[in-house]
Amino acid sequence: MDRMDHLEHLDKHLVDELAQVAREAVRDELREQTRKQRRTAALYAASGAVGLYAGAALALALGLALALGLPGWAAALIMAAVLGVAAYLLRGAARSGAHAHAHAHAHAGAMPGAGGRVMGGTAPGAPPSGLGPPYPPTPPTVPGAPGPGAPGYGGPAPDPEAPHHRAR
Repeated sequence: MDRMDHLEHLDKHLVDELAQVAREAVRDELREQTRKQRRTAALYAASGAVGLYAGAALALALGLALALGLPGWAAALIMAAVLGVAAYLLRGAARSGAHAHAHAHAHAGAMPGAGGRVMGGTAPGAPPSGLGPPYPPTPPTVPGAPGPGAPGYGGPAPDPEAPHHRAR
């Protein structure tokens, strides 16, 4: 029995050592991945800051070019309006892109094989080919011929909201 207790102690010690080695390996791997991601994030932030300054310099140059022919306040006002319109358009593009993205994810899988489309939704504005209307045109009526709902066509057009009765 004494030997079994000794083996049990060795097993527990081995398991503890293996767990410690595994924890250290995972910790080192996570440290390395975090270091790489931190560097990438810093480069993206620096890129954004430099891009912001480049945009400001471009807006200043355009404003100064406008100031050659206009008073300074008018050039600044025009540049502010141009930048405001650009910001508004970019916000609208971001919203429509986010809305379309959220709409596609909300309806994905609604019908298998439908490619994320929902049956019974709104009709497309144009067919995928981009040629012609998305539906066939209605046939033209002959001028002077009574059409549905015309007085000489067989009586007044039926009221679509009237209750329907079966003939007995």
